[in-house]
Amino acid sequence: MVYCAVPAIRFPFIQQQHNPVKIMFPLVYEINTRVWLRELKEKYQKPITLGTIPEEELAFFKQYRFDCVWLMGVWKPSLYSEAIARSHPSLRSDYLELLDTVSTTDIGASPYAIPNYSLNPCLGEENELDALHQRLNDRGIKLMLDFVPNHLAVDNPWLPEHPEYFIPLSSEEHDLDPDSCIEYKRNLFLAHGKDPYFPGWTDTLQLNYANPETHELMKDNLLAVSSHCDAVRCDVAMLILKSVFDTTWGEITGPMPGEFWQKAIRTVKREHPGFVFLAESYWDKEWELQQLGFDYTYDKPFYDHITAHPVNIRRLREHLDAEWEYQSKLCRFLENHDEPRAARKLGPNHLVAALILLTTPGMHLIHQGQLEGLRMKLPVQLLCKKKESAQPGLETIYMQLFNLIENDLFSNGKIELLQCDSHNSPGCIAYRRHLNGRSAFIFANFNPTGMLLQLDHEEFEGFDPDQCDVFSTKQEHSGLCRQSSGLSVRLAPHEGIIMHRYA
Repeated sequence: MVYCAVPAIRFPFIQQQHNPVKIMFPLVYEINTRVWLRELKEKYQKPITLGTIPEEELAFFKQYRFDCVWLMGVWKPSLYSEAIARSHPSLRSDYLELLDTVSTTDIGASPYAIPNYSLNPCLGEENELDALHQRLNDRGIKLMLDFVPNHLAVDNPWLPEHPEYFIPLSSEEHDLDPDSCIEYKRNLFLAHGKDPYFPGWTDTLQLNYANPETHELMKDNLLAVSSHCDAVRCDVAMLILKSVFDTTWGEITGPMPGEFWQKAIRTVKREHPGFVFLAESYWDKEWELQQLGFDYTYDKPFYDHITAHPVNIRRLREHLDAEWEYQSKLCRFLENHDEPRAARKLGPNHLVAALILLTTPGMHLIHQGQLEGLRMKLPVQLLCKKKESAQPGLETIYMQLFNLIENDLFSNGKIELLQCDSHNSPGCIAYRRHLNGRSAFIFANFNPTGMLLQLDHEEFEGFDPDQCDVFSTKQEHSGLCRQSSGLSVRLAPHEGIIMHRYA
């Protein structure tokens, strides 16, 4: 059997001209804003605010073809949350895993304990956020900001006048679990915001969505946020689904009068056509949130399957084989501020997982530091971090992938799973992206050993290895061979390739 050696990165087909089409699957870059501005201050040896970010920093987003920048953590910090972050023993242990010494100025409030939606004054004046928004838009880039619908910081401006916006708990409940609520007045207790499967967030108060006035309050807050950006990432969006809220809090508050999201999203989109909603979503609630108007929802199943040890190929295949209407509204990621760093979690599978991430349908989320292969996960309360060395060559491969997915095969093409011999090729997956008679084939090996894939598809008839372009996550790919029954593909350990037949 003779295999055709193929240079690793050719792919001239990405330069082909296509009819202009709407990009369905935006590439999003998440930035820890407070840490970023501190790093820029050190880099340029002068104070940097949102309004004074140097041009070369914005040029990075355009160079790497990001469609949207998510500035995480821009809102006014909670003094109550800051006090907890600076004094909590277990949080301090987390900080000391990353820094040799920690001062109080290195620690800030959780960016998800928000008192109100005004700009953090440490980041600049209110108008500087709008100026940055315009600068990004001038480059064809959208701005995404955070919206936290489930809770507000304890020190929010709606107390003590409006305790009805929040959920009361009895003194007996407080005695049973003192961390479940706060005594905001003598013998009057309000519940902390929470995910029902975890302890409460003690720097927050749970909003009472059984009260119609709370719906109006948060809809107004959402409208205020939307006036500064083009998209919002809605924190733990599934917690205020009526079914979830009623199960968690209904015995105390009574039922929600109706869904919040449907009306709120409709209101914002009426004011700002084209506005994009991204839901942080878990517990298989993605479809339900999509039906209520979300443009994209977190794809935690994809993350869980591809970062499993070993990679859960069976579940990953099943997931990628879901209906297009569902698939095309998923937001896929290998890391974000909540998850471990991809370089640490995936190890040698990092690049092949990135190839799968970027060649499957949906929004694609890249976390700041992911391109360099950084390994330290930063607690959201920490305002600085140690310097880390970048992983050689990783950023270059990511850049090539970003260029490649500009082709409308990947921005609009459908997906077809291909059959691999699961007995002889465990830990491997193959699929095809196709649009208007054109195709690209993706083959991936998550194993520590080389693998041989035997595949059959009608497009392999008359296949000539000299008439294809190949992208590989390795320096050189040497494994394409036409067989009487299809195509034979030899993959190196932890290799992913993309093959496009151009003749």
